[in-house]
Amino acid sequence: MPLRIAIDASRATAPQPTGTEGYSQHLIRALITANAQQPHPFHFQLYFREAPPAGLFPKTPLVEEIVIRLPRLWTHLRFAAALWRAQPAISFVPAHSLPLFFPGAAIVTVHDLGFRHFPAAHPPRQRAYLDVTTRYSQSRAAIVLADSHATAADLRRFYKTPAEKIRVVYPGINRESLTPSPAAIARARKKYQLPRRYFLFLGTLQPRKNIARLVEAFARWQRDTQDEDTALVLAGAKGWLFDERWLQAADRIRVTGYIDAADKAGLYAGALALVFPSLNEGFGFPALEAMQCGAAVIASDTSSLPELVGDCGLLVNPLDTAEIAAAMRRCSDDKSLRRVLGARGRQRARHFSWEAAAAQALAAFAELGGAR
Repeated sequence: MPLRIAIDASRATAPQPTGTEGYSQHLIRALITANAQQPHPFHFQLYFREAPPAGLFPKTPLVEEIVIRLPRLWTHLRFAAALWRAQPAISFVPAHSLPLFFPGAAIVTVHDLGFRHFPAAHPPRQRAYLDVTTRYSQSRAAIVLADSHATAADLRRFYKTPAEKIRVVYPGINRESLTPSPAAIARARKKYQLPRRYFLFLGTLQPRKNIARLVEAFARWQRDTQDEDTALVLAGAKGWLFDERWLQAADRIRVTGYIDAADKAGLYAGALALVFPSLNEGFGFPALEAMQCGAAVIASDTSSLPELVGDCGLLVNPLDTAEIAAAMRRCSDDKSLRRVLGARGRQRARHFSWEAAAAQALAAFAELGGAR
């Protein structure tokens, strides 16, 4: 009889998925596909807060979908109660927070510890919740999946997580929706009313993403180049602690709001560069997505971003607006540099896939299941 794995799939149904929600959705889908091809597959029980959209995940006898509704405290009350009833061999939560009381072994994914590095970039209650749940989850779990070696190092540093408990599992990217074309570039420019030349930032607009310094760097680039036509496009929803004053340092700022997955390839491929000077990233999906689309990437030289970008982009000190502006100048002035970085990025992006992530997660399930 297959071992039963209970999976918290509550984040996978988000209508506008960002990093953690997209991770849950794509990893669970890849797990279902890869599991069906194993000689000794698991039985997955997917737990949802609300009914998943039709076709969200492949239908197979090895997958059971369970909807348990509760608007608040879903993880610690309803999901925990369901686990006590089901008694699965392993519970897997792909987003930081395990239930406080539940039976059996567990695996959890910890995406980043940015709240420890930059506490002021998070609301106090959010910061306290992240600290408590991450501290508990990394302790309660038998295996912790970390999105990068940077996150693994942070777990060891801040919570003394034993190294033998951590598995670094790089997420992948959704390649099917990241295939740029001239038509896709034209559609994105028309939809978002963009000029021919623009720098792009893509992500939730919040303090950790370093938006204020990015705008200051763009203003410095404008002064240095006397360019009045190129725009800085801030693509993404406004997040917690967003401040309109961040946008006042420069002209030609475009704020698009949330970007649908179908628009990303055109936005990335049409940009002079993705400028991603985030203060801390557990993985940094936009950098990898831009590389997949052949865009030049300017990224921070901190946290996980050097792991992802390597020599396929320009790495900068995210606290130094002059250094960010200088990298923007290099990309805007040198078309051959953009081509070289784009070609390197496409090659590097091939090494990150949801299939590989699913295989490593299944190996962790098998390791833990065999140890019981």
